[in-house]
Amino acid sequence: MSEIAEFYRQWTAGRPSEVVTLEEPIPLEALHTPALVIDLDVFEANLDRMQNHINDAGIQLRPHTKMHKCPVIARKQIARGAEGVCAAKLGEAEVMCAAGVDDVLITSPLASLDKLERFIALRSEYPKVKLVVDHLDTAHYLNRLAAVDGCIIDVYIDIDPAMGRTGIKAGRPVLDLATQVLDASNLRLSGLQMYAGHCMHIEGYSARAQRYREVMASGQETKDLLDDAGIDVPIFSGGGTGTFDIEPDQGLINELQAGSYAFMDIEYRDIGGQHSDNFDDFGVSLFLLVTAISQPNSRLITVDAGFKSLASDKMLPEFREIEGVVYHWGGDEHGIVNLRNPSKMIELGDKLEVLTPHCDPTVNLHDFYFPYRDGMVSEIWPITARGLSQ
Repeated sequence: MSEIAEFYRQWTAGRPSEVVTLEEPIPLEALHTPALVIDLDVFEANLDRMQNHINDAGIQLRPHTKMHKCPVIARKQIARGAEGVCAAKLGEAEVMCAAGVDDVLITSPLASLDKLERFIALRSEYPKVKLVVDHLDTAHYLNRLAAVDGCIIDVYIDIDPAMGRTGIKAGRPVLDLATQVLDASNLRLSGLQMYAGHCMHIEGYSARAQRYREVMASGQETKDLLDDAGIDVPIFSGGGTGTFDIEPDQGLINELQAGSYAFMDIEYRDIGGQHSDNFDDFGVSLFLLVTAISQPNSRLITVDAGFKSLASDKMLPEFREIEGVVYHWGGDEHGIVNLRNPSKMIELGDKLEVLTPHCDPTVNLHDFYFPYRDGMVSEIWPITARGLSQ
């Protein structure tokens, strides 16, 4: 393994991943802001709701850690019955394994020799780590490296759901690649993956379900093609929070990769649910705690959270339980709040909870979660895999 690969391996393995228990609980108001806080009552209800739904549907859950990047949360999901977890990047998988969460599917292909060697080193220590492949060359490289190491690698074939991002074209190309994987001495074909990310946030349940079924039809055809060829693939992995209640009737996905359900955000809330204009099957449990620090005039008040604290790729942040106010970006460190007709007066020094527009990239801006119950914080959870894009 190269020197740089060894550096990454040691760096990810050495990150803190355990709960820090405070000697005495502290109130939310005592936190230094900006701070990512988790409403534990809502969070735990979300975990239970998804796991119960999955159990009733006869599907297994493999939640995606790219959302929370936290081994503490991954362990809570597994304790409730999740089969394992997903990771988007090799570095995330290294962090999870080092923290004892060792059944990990890496859902993005690895293609360069340095990354494949680093994966083999991880797989040698943690046999339950799995990888998707979407190209014959990658399968050949992986097989050769595995043969040298003397291990058998579980692989999923990644199918492109017509997104043009990753994956091999559905149908015959998948069959051809599957045949090559089966012929490889040190690879084991363990599943198919097809994640239709472009369907997760379609507004309106009926429109989302219809489009999702259209997109996933090629996945069903591909699965049938493999079945007809006598190739048994036990796992069909994919789906997400936006399709969690579509999958049972669809009958294709039997391993759900949902992630955002644990926290939720404005983007998901606004897509609409099966029985409501809002997608309220899961509650919002993640908030950014901010402080009002300046008031340049009577109609504006400034909080201490801007681009460095909240992801700006979606809609504007909103405030929890305060209406008649609008957040605007005020730069790297600041947000400017327009006090149009506030339902609650905001004064300097007040600490407020902000709903995140997009939870995944917001999480990646922070080092810790501060979970609370009844307004009191007893623990700190490290966001161990934050910033890892390697």
